[in-house]
Amino acid sequence: MGLVLPTTQIVINMNTILVTGGGGYIGSILVRLLLEKGYNVKCLDRFFFGIETVSELLNNNNFQVIRDDIRWFNPKILKDVDCVMDLASLSNDPSSELDPSKTYDINFLGRVRVANLSKEYSVKKYILASSCSIYGAQTETANENSIPNPLTVYAKSNLLAEKEILPLADENFCVTVLRQATVYGLSSRMRFDLAINAMVLNVFKSKKLKLMRDGTQWRPFVHIKDTSNAFIEVVETVDEKVNGQVFNVGSNEQNIQIKELPDIIRNIISTDFEIEWYGDPDMRSYRVDFSKIANIIGFKPEFTPKDGVKEIVDALAANKVTDSIKTKTVDWYKHLLESQKLVNDISINSMII
Repeated sequence: MGLVLPTTQIVINMNTILVTGGGGYIGSILVRLLLEKGYNVKCLDRFFFGIETVSELLNNNNFQVIRDDIRWFNPKILKDVDCVMDLASLSNDPSSELDPSKTYDINFLGRVRVANLSKEYSVKKYILASSCSIYGAQTETANENSIPNPLTVYAKSNLLAEKEILPLADENFCVTVLRQATVYGLSSRMRFDLAINAMVLNVFKSKKLKLMRDGTQWRPFVHIKDTSNAFIEVVETVDEKVNGQVFNVGSNEQNIQIKELPDIIRNIISTDFEIEWYGDPDMRSYRVDFSKIANIIGFKPEFTPKDGVKEIVDALAANKVTDSIKTKTVDWYKHLLESQKLVNDISINSMII
């Protein structure tokens, strides 16, 4: 159970927060941080990866689990909710390509439904979890005003959701979009299919580091706790600064070429390893400017890729985290698709735990 602080420490009267996807990679960290700050948290999730991602929180009186789907949940759960943080989605590029229609159904239409219902039920703030992947391929450093160039179903569905949801903003309904950099770091719903996390696991297990060709592609990175804190900082910022706004979430210092990651890992892991190149040259390459979020709400990441590498290595060495089919999102979704658990659109029975 997380430390619960007095609700008087919560600013601008935001007491109850609904986190969709609260059992996911980022969501399961975010709900813990919210509880530590004294918020009442509702967690809406299908829990494709298991309820154990939040199991130790179930005895916290400020935490409620609603096991349901953003496409058909009963909107009455939005009553008395002050803020919605909308993270539910089929995550990452390979997973989204498995069934593009399902990706659009959830990542676009599902989140538009959440936003519209939030406004209808007088929720004060809505925050959409988007992605810097919408920049796709850029020759210049991209900022929030750059023309997007989404190359994948995942990126395209994020951009469609942004375009549909941002116009809902008005003086009574604050809408903010957070375009997150590529995330790394430990989570109770661990993912070893993200660049830094995957490389660390491969080095730890086989002393090989798999690197996608040709290595010159740029990516922005952000630690999982930092991006989670960005959501909280938006909640705790007055509406006038964030309403109708898009923010890139990360830091200029963590724009990194993929070929630089082996050296970062080598500086932390005291073992030799081989680099194993794979795939065709990656067309996705983008550097991102994160000045806006720093200047407007004072967001500044605390963690670096070195911190992320060290915590993952330490957790693997202590057997506090292990890899399985559930830690590789695309593999687990393939399993669910084959077993019909993901493609079945018949509503599961809503369960409040």
